[in-house]
Amino acid sequence: MVTQAIAPTKSQTWIRLAKDVGFLSAGVLCAGMGLKGFLLPNNFLDGGAMGISLLIEITTGINLAILIVLVNIPFIWMGYRQISPGFAARTIFSISLLAVCLVLVPYPTITSDKLLISVFGGFFLGAGIGLAIRGGGVLDGTEVLAIYISRRSALSVGDVIMLINVLIFGSAALLINVETALYAMLTYLAASKTIDFLIHGIEEYTTMLIISDEHEAIRQMITEEMGRGVTVLKGEKGYGKRGLRQNDTNVLYTVVTRLEVARLKDRVDQIDPKAFIINHGIDDAKGGMVKNRPLH
Repeated sequence: MVTQAIAPTKSQTWIRLAKDVGFLSAGVLCAGMGLKGFLLPNNFLDGGAMGISLLIEITTGINLAILIVLVNIPFIWMGYRQISPGFAARTIFSISLLAVCLVLVPYPTITSDKLLISVFGGFFLGAGIGLAIRGGGVLDGTEVLAIYISRRSALSVGDVIMLINVLIFGSAALLINVETALYAMLTYLAASKTIDFLIHGIEEYTTMLIISDEHEAIRQMITEEMGRGVTVLKGEKGYGKRGLRQNDTNVLYTVVTRLEVARLKDRVDQIDPKAFIINHGIDDAKGGMVKNRPLH
């Protein structure tokens, strides 16, 4: 029997579009604050396409609003070809809105302290990029380039982004000065950590596999005390600390937030101190008894 996917209703489509536009608009406003409130008045840099635009603006004097659009055009085209037309449309909307925001919105200059500029300029810029990603677009197109290169080489996405930023910061050291390049690295770190937090959130999910002779008691604890779902996998024991054992066993598979990992381990240890536990982080989870995050 083949189950056909149910198409979203018109109201659901409009609600999702409104949420996307809300995320993109909030991201643009945050990024504008990071740029005009912190980085631009003090000739600071960031990494990625934004860093390239800022570097060209500092060295040539061309308006940043124009440069942001021009620098991102190749990345938008790659996004259209590699990801989807919808992604490219959202990216065009967010980048164009950011350019308009930089021209029209009168952001105040917050501080001239270099450390505060690096940290909070990176924070607001990262918050803007992260919100734009949650809205289905980007404000910085270098991630699209990184995906494109990683598919055609042995480099990972992280490797490509790192190489791009090394080139940007090296150029800043040569064209401006080493101090500016070092502060740019700090700005980039603040921005990247903020992006990670906004995308994955404080409730980053963790998968846990639990192998124990007391699996039934542990299963009841997880479902009744912690209110989490459990999948029971049928397994067969092999060779371990207690020698060769070929009897069948149940393996418990559950997903919890990282804030619940320590509590779950403590409760399992109380039930069976010899239980074998494996846990690793996952990017996202949907359905079941886990709260879903609205990523696109």
